[in-house]
Amino acid sequence: MKIEELVERFARYVQAETEAGWKGDSKAANRHVDEYLAVFDELRARGDTGRDALAVLFKHPRLDVRVAAAAFLLRHRTEEAKAVLEEAAKCKGLVPFEAQQALKRWEEGTWALDPA
Repeated sequence: MKIEELVERFARYVQAETEAGWKGDSKAANRHVDEYLAVFDELRARGDTGRDALAVLFKHPRLDVRVAAAAFLLRHRTEEAKAVLEEAAKCKGLVPFEAQQALKRWEEGTWALDPA
């Protein structure tokens, strides 16, 4: 599968997870989390090229997609990812809370979405 297709799938699964969560469907939400984690594993298997491709989502129209991409790329694209998360964290709601938590884990040194 092409890298661009993987990036699109990542975005689509993040959106689906968010929407399932809003509907209170935790089973579907968890399934979509597993799907975007698998996509990230495929991107990561392609090295920095795969990681760099995910960074295009920093400008995605949906906040949940931007935050997810930034959270996964904190180690690889630290400054850019932090900027996305810091901007999102200024808002209110669940997605901004997730951005705040990603930043907190990063600062604590406990973040581990993409170990070196």
